[in-house]
Amino acid sequence: MLGTLTRLGRELQVHEQPPSEPLSSDIVWLDLKAPTPEEVRVVERALGIAMPSREEMQEIEASSRVYEENEALFLTATLVFHADEPPPATTEVTFILKGERLVTLRYDDPQPFRTIKTRLERSGAGLSSGQAVFFWLMDQIVARLADILEKTDLDVDQLSSAVFGAATKNGKRSTQRLDLVETVERVGRGGDTTAKLRESLLTLQRVLLAVGVSELAALGNRKETRARAKALVRDVQSLLDHTAFLSQKIGFLLEAILGLINIEQNNIIKLFSVMAVVFLPPTLIASIYGMNFEYMPELAWPLGYPFALLLMVVSAVLPYLLFKRRGWL
Repeated sequence: MLGTLTRLGRELQVHEQPPSEPLSSDIVWLDLKAPTPEEVRVVERALGIAMPSREEMQEIEASSRVYEENEALFLTATLVFHADEPPPATTEVTFILKGERLVTLRYDDPQPFRTIKTRLERSGAGLSSGQAVFFWLMDQIVARLADILEKTDLDVDQLSSAVFGAATKNGKRSTQRLDLVETVERVGRGGDTTAKLRESLLTLQRVLLAVGVSELAALGNRKETRARAKALVRDVQSLLDHTAFLSQKIGFLLEAILGLINIEQNNIIKLFSVMAVVFLPPTLIASIYGMNFEYMPELAWPLGYPFALLLMVVSAVLPYLLFKRRGWL
């Protein structure tokens, strides 16, 4: 699918079929979403460039993601999408700056691109060049990543409260047990989201640093371009710092949950150990009086049976009271 935005336009025109005539010089943004080979050829002929393949977009080498070729600047970033329905996914988006035009090449639909129509109608004024569209898109992308990070942070805070502070009621420990397995799964999802956010922010930082130093992205106003790129880099860096802090919080929370699981297991083992000690003396007494010797004094005693029962009860109660007094139960 090929979408085009004209100079100072506020609507992205979607072309179901590749244009048969040369692209208008008034077009400042070409958006290629899962393009057909014919749509790729139309854009390549119009701009005189070679579009990267999807496999090339997915390469992790810096030289494959940020480079200049045929007086065009190629920038590939990793974006997070489907973050509202975990687990989140990532996709590569390539930004190509050539003259006064911007080309975006993508094979998925991250949220900043899904809401383009509404955002253009509301705040799309002043997009008179590809560079202006590029920085406008970067603002939307960074804001979206900040929203995902904030949501993840809130979820981790709720988990932390549930684990450490929400289990008391009227000054006593609540009898309601926390589902630790589900909690570990939620912490794992938070860690996965944070890792993907960090990956996306690192690629955006690399892209913005390249824009700040490239002559091809300046378009005659290098000072303004560098200032805008520097401001976005600061925003990205602040989000990176927050992801590092959130990763540490998630790591600490995971260790705490695993510690609680270990405590629960120890309590179960302790319960079985106490029960074994409590029932050991009665078992010993029953074993003694269950021996089949012919001469046992208590066999001829009328009160022998009640005496044996009483002895077993006392031998079980005494260890229990001892454990209770020492606080082992």
